[in-house]
Order: sequence, then structure tokens, then C-alpha cells
Amino acid sequence: MVNSVFGAAGTSIFESMSRLAAETGAINLGQGFPEGFVPAALVEAAISALRDGPHQYPPMMGLPVLRQAVADNAKRFFNLDIDWQREVLVTSGATEALADTFLALLETGDEVILFEPVYDAYATLIRRAGGVVVPVRLLPPHWDLPQDALQNAITSKTKLIVVNTPMNPIGKIFSPEELRFLGELAVKHDLTIVSDEVYEHLVFDGRPFHSLFAVDGIRDRVVRIGSAGKSFSVTGWKVGYVTASPKLLEPIARAHQYVTFTTPPALQAAVATGLNLPDNYFLDLRRQLAERRDLLVDGLRDAGFEVADAPATYFVVADISTLDTAGDDLAFCRRLTLEAGVTPVPISSFYGSRDVRSHVRFCFAKKAETLVNAVERLALWRQGHAVKVAS
Repeated sequence: MVNSVFGAAGTSIFESMSRLAAETGAINLGQGFPEGFVPAALVEAAISALRDGPHQYPPMMGLPVLRQAVADNAKRFFNLDIDWQREVLVTSGATEALADTFLALLETGDEVILFEPVYDAYATLIRRAGGVVVPVRLLPPHWDLPQDALQNAITSKTKLIVVNTPMNPIGKIFSPEELRFLGELAVKHDLTIVSDEVYEHLVFDGRPFHSLFAVDGIRDRVVRIGSAGKSFSVTGWKVGYVTASPKLLEPIARAHQYVTFTTPPALQAAVATGLNLPDNYFLDLRRQLAERRDLLVDGLRDAGFEVADAPATYFVVADISTLDTAGDDLAFCRRLTLEAGVTPVPISSFYGSRDVRSHVRFCFAKKAETLVNAVERLALWRQGHAVKVAS
């Protein structure tokens, strides 16, 4: 027998579409792993740390140099005042940070509100921690926060609200007004907000990013989660961090102690170097990603896709209603992989009911030549020409 939660989870859509892309030689714009953005200083710092050591267990809470860098970076860019000694924990990736948080804060039967479309790990981790998922849906084309539906979803059993801003898969940045509304609900109903802010540095066109940690009156109710993988394009390193008040961080740290205990010290030291890089690194990363976004968006629109603005993250979302008469975004993604040699992922996979089937997600955090090749293939496909791909 296996655990019912993980037994029912199956293979993620990202893994299955990536496998199909690899098998067919398609360009994989489905999974959100970046190409060509890793800062050289980060790699050199990791090499130096690997050479010099130490190589044994680092402190369970994380290297002091990294915890202080997390706090300093948040102050520099978002004007957040954080006590690194009492309010910062290093984890083996943001997904572990989420798992630790849910394990630490949930009792069996506690309800957790999620905003769909939603990163698939949330619901599985919540259920395994004994929580009950309560979805609140954001819908195209504007993806506005449904305030009435959210208020109606709160019950006496509600414990947490999980917010992802900027939001995967749709790139939505929650506005200050929306964040204040969430804060008012948290105070009114005595709730904790888990704020997944891993894309905090991937906001474009001069737009500001606002953290829930800065909303007046709720700082002690917010668990803020960050990711070196997203900020430095090193998704394979799996270095994340949690920022929270001591009353929340202490139980989360105890969960972390029994999940991974700690994270490779050389990678922690290198990420500290990254967080302390000059402002120009972070500004240039935004500029480069915005350029890649524009390259992909223009190509998709030329190929007949209806593409909304993409203010943040790695992703653009395309409305395929006029291209897919069958109304099946998963089948459309497989068809595009086989016929055009380009792989997106279906937005329906980010909804529990899988019934919003009008949109697909493309990742633009790729090399320029990769994106040029992809849009050329899509243009040929729209013109009815066969696309030859390597198998």
C-alpha cells in the first residue's frame, strides 16, 4: 500500500510534457528552467567554497552569511526590515520551504485557501500535511482577485491563505489594494498568509513589486518564501529561504530540521554572494528577460496567438480559443509539440477541476536563438508547413 495523497498525484504536467519534448526533439517552452542567465560570480563563489570547505553540516538555520544576505537584499530592494538572526531560515529550495510551512502550521482538517491557477505542489503538500484545499478561482482574461468568492470561502476552519505574487503561471502581480484586502481578511479572521514571492526580482517594465510582508498590521501573520533558483537562474541548486516572525519561524524551523535539516554549505555561500551583487545585476536580469519576453510575445502574436501582457515571472499565457476548436488545451499542447516542434503546458493543469481549457503557458527564460527558432517553427506551423525536428 502507498500513501493515498502521493499515490493519486501521478506525474506532473511539467515532467510529462518535458519528456514528450525530449522524445520528439521539440523546443521545450513548457518547463520553467532558464537558460543563459547564471551570473559568473555566483559560479565562481560556489567553486571557491567547494574548494575551501567546510564540507560538514552547516547550522540548521542556514549559514549566517546567507541569512544576513537575505535580510539585506530585502531591505535594499523592498525596504523590508528583517532580523536575520530570528526571522530567516535557509531551506533546500522553495518547495521544501512550502512543505516545512504546511507541516508546521497545519493540523488535520485545517482549511487552506489557494488561488487557481496554482503551482501544482501546493495542493499535494497541503493534503499530505492533513489540510483541506479550498480553491478560489481567478479567471481569464483579466485574472482579477474575486473578493466576494474569497470572503465566501473563509470558514471557521480556515487556517491559511496561500498567495503567489508574482504569480505562476499567469504573471500576475498582486496590487497594493489587493494585498491590503488580503491583510484585512487575515486580521478579521485570524489567518496566516503564506506568500510565495520567488519571482520577486523578475518584474519588468519598471513595475514595482510589493511584498505582503510590508502590508501594515500583518507582518506577524506572513510567511514569506524566496528562491535563489529564480533570482539567479540556478533552479538545480535548490536553495530557498523563509522569512517570518519568530512565532511562525520557530515551528517551521523544527519541521525543516526533520525534513532536510540543512542545505549544502557551498551553495549557501555562493547564494550569499549573489544576493550581495550590485543593483546592476538585478536590473540587467530584468532587462534581459523582458527582451526575451518581447521576442516570444511578438512571435506568438505573429503566429496568430492571442497573448496577454506578461508583467513578471518567466511565462506568457496565450489564449488558444481561435486555434483550438476542440477546446482541449492538453491535446493542443501535444499537437503543437508533434506538429510544430514547440512544447507549452496547458493552463487547465493549474486548476483542480481542469476545466479552464482555453489557455496555454510558454516559458521565455531561454536563449534568444532558442526563442527565434521556436517562433519560426510556430510561423511555419500556422502556414500549414511541416516542421522537421530532430528525434
